Amino acid sequence: MALWAASQWKCWIHLTLLLVQVSLPEAATSCHILRCNSDFVAATLDLGSSSSGSSGGAAGGAAAVSREAVNAGYCSALRSYAMCTKRLSRACRGDLAYHSAVQGIEDLLIQHRCPRVGPTAQPRPPPAETLSGDTCLYERSFFSREGQTPEYLHCSVFGDPHIRTFNNDFHTCAVPGAWPLIDNEYLYVQATSSPTRGGMYATVLTKITIIFKNWRQCIDQQLYQAELDNVPAAFADGSMWSGEWRGHRSLTVRTLNPGRHAEIRAVHVGTVLVVRQSGRSLGLSVLSPRGVVEAFRPEQDLQLCVWGCPPSQRLNTLHPPPSDPLMSTALSAEDHCAGLLPARDVYYQACVFDLIASGDLNSSMAAVSALQDAQTMIPDREGVHLLLVGSAGHTRPHLTLLLLLLLLSILGTLSRP
Repeated sequence: MALWAASQWKCWIHLTLLLVQVSLPEAATSCHILRCNSDFVAATLDLGSSSSGSSGGAAGGAAAVSREAVNAGYCSALRSYAMCTKRLSRACRGDLAYHSAVQGIEDLLIQHRCPRVGPTAQPRPPPAETLSGDTCLYERSFFSREGQTPEYLHCSVFGDPHIRTFNNDFHTCAVPGAWPLIDNEYLYVQATSSPTRGGMYATVLTKITIIFKNWRQCIDQQLYQAELDNVPAAFADGSMWSGEWRGHRSLTVRTLNPGRHAEIRAVHVGTVLVVRQSGRSLGLSVLSPRGVVEAFRPEQDLQLCVWGCPPSQRLNTLHPPPSDPLMSTALSAEDHCAGLLPARDVYYQACVFDLIASGDLNSSMAAVSALQDAQTMIPDREGVHLLLVGSAGHTRPHLTLLLLLLLLSILGTLSRP
């Protein structure tokens, strides 16, 4: 009976988490609470299975031992679950689903009399991989494993600065100084923004740093840096390529406009990065597989290309601060940008924002270049143009909360001794 009950509540856990994940993709993209849920499920998969052979007169004693073992394992899993949510506290600040999960874990720890300090569930080791001839060719390796090409995601950062995230959110940010754009297991990208010379409020990207991390036999760590008026077609050590595996170069740099453009191809991670100078600002466009974009740990929770700029640092793209409070330039900026861009999308709004905030006509070229990169990198032509509206992922927050409350309620009911 105890084993049947344990099996039953595990099935409910899996079913409820599946409903959350299928119905609410924004829960995974906003703060990755589902990653903690998945680890919890993995930690409880085998609870109770080791005592399936008890019988006869020993059944009562074995059942008691089994219940005690299951509860101890359950407490270990809950402690791990709690630690996972603590690591996400900054990224998930203000997320109702996250705070509901935290409260539910707290209630279950009390209900099962779990000690606050004690062993935690050990994560399952990933399966060992065998290196093949395609190891340093991401797309070929992925196709060999999955039978299809990987899904690619696009991020761009340009202008004052504006960010189009991998999740197709769009923000205008007040982020002076250095901020991480990407921070995963394969690469680290940082952008530095500084105030412009002419505008009272405008900032622009003035430096971009890219670190390709050491990866198997494919590459040793490599550094690329670009600054205003110096966008080199080479890495920091002067080389134009790096890493070679069975006749294929893992990293290469080329340019179409020396000193103002560089395209870096990292075939070992299937990623393309374009750095360019437009007017008096730098811009970055990235195309990368979903598997690479999402290969980060919970503590790597500050990535502007993943989550956008922090809420406290976001500006209203539709209401830019004028470079000269005594002079209105909105109408001329709108006319100028309409002549450069084909649609009144986020690139048009970014163009207008930059013109008004800086008072510099050359600032409009940042949005034009970003759109050109998006048209090259995004195969779906309709997906290139984003509009400044609330994303569909935010239309069902109450369903997120209800499903997570359902999960925690089921855990509390079915796991009682």
